Amino acid sequence: MDPDFDLYSLGEERDALRESVRALAEKEIAPHAFEVDQTPRFPEEARKALVQAGFHAIHIPEAYGGEGGDSIVACMVIEEIARVDASASLIPAVNKLGSMPIILSGSEELKQQVLPTIASGQSMISYALSEREAGSDTVSMRTRAQQDGDDWVLNGTKCWITNGGISDWYTVMAKTDPDKGANGISAFVVHKDDPGFSVGPKEHKLGIKGSPTTEIYLENCRIPGDRIIGEPGTGLKTAFATLDHTRPTIGAQAVGIAQGALDASVDYVRERRQFGKAVAEFQGVQFMLADMAMNTEAARHLVYAAAARAERGVKNMGLIASASKCFASDTAMSVTTDAVQLFGGAGYTVDFPVERMMRDAKITQIYEGTNQIQRMVMARSLLKK
Repeated sequence: MDPDFDLYSLGEERDALRESVRALAEKEIAPHAFEVDQTPRFPEEARKALVQAGFHAIHIPEAYGGEGGDSIVACMVIEEIARVDASASLIPAVNKLGSMPIILSGSEELKQQVLPTIASGQSMISYALSEREAGSDTVSMRTRAQQDGDDWVLNGTKCWITNGGISDWYTVMAKTDPDKGANGISAFVVHKDDPGFSVGPKEHKLGIKGSPTTEIYLENCRIPGDRIIGEPGTGLKTAFATLDHTRPTIGAQAVGIAQGALDASVDYVRERRQFGKAVAEFQGVQFMLADMAMNTEAARHLVYAAAARAERGVKNMGLIASASKCFASDTAMSVTTDAVQLFGGAGYTVDFPVERMMRDAKITQIYEGTNQIQRMVMARSLLKK
């Protein structure tokens, strides 16, 4: 055996980072997870701790005041936070989702305007693509943007905005030339103080209750002309390129939820006794734990592989990005469901975290593209070849 063999190693720096994030999550975030979910309320304690540690938006390049963390590092941070509280993990996850269009396609002036405020923790940023009648079918969006002198004026309603009302910045997709279909959609950055911008009421949700989900309303919302991301008509291309980078982060969130449920289950079955012995001694329980651990580890490696490819700028990222999100989220749903089963009646109560984890896991199969859409993306990628 060669202890220096590191061909498949994440390296000492990333291992140390994982330990740091886990320690912070267990000390500063986990104690509030129950109350955040039950209230429900935004996890301000998590935000404060993450900003102080530089983990709230670790992906922002150093040139804009960020930590310059790579894609695997970003996934690690999200995973370790999601292990104790999925709602809190949406702070770094959505900061990346909202800012990646700017990083990928924005002008230097726009990057300098927005990214340092996120890197410092002064602001958060959300992503606004979906509409009530344009979810998976993004080209059907009705939000419009028209030029008026040097400005852009936006009109429409966007829904399912994660961290809506908490964020200051919003990356918004709107049609600038409806006759061009997918090539008539552009991307913009809107600020909460822009005239004509407002936030709707919070959705009442099954899970991730600590992260507010709202609509945003654009009513003759006027923004400066330099807040367009890239050239007119390139918005949907930027959106899809963004998702290639961020779908692995949803996979990472799912892996974290699954790992948290697995850890809780192992601890519980060791302590719980039935028929005169620990529940962990029953072979049927051991088989369940083995499958949970196996699938969680497989999901983790697929997520990291996808993140590594994104970091290298590999073309045709769609298949592996979708695969990582799809497999990991299906795994999270399966593992958390089994965790509730292992806890028995106790697992169906709020006295233990696995029922929250099961509720939180479900959304990972839906947002950033349902898993049915992920399978379509993967199939199309295969058939193109």
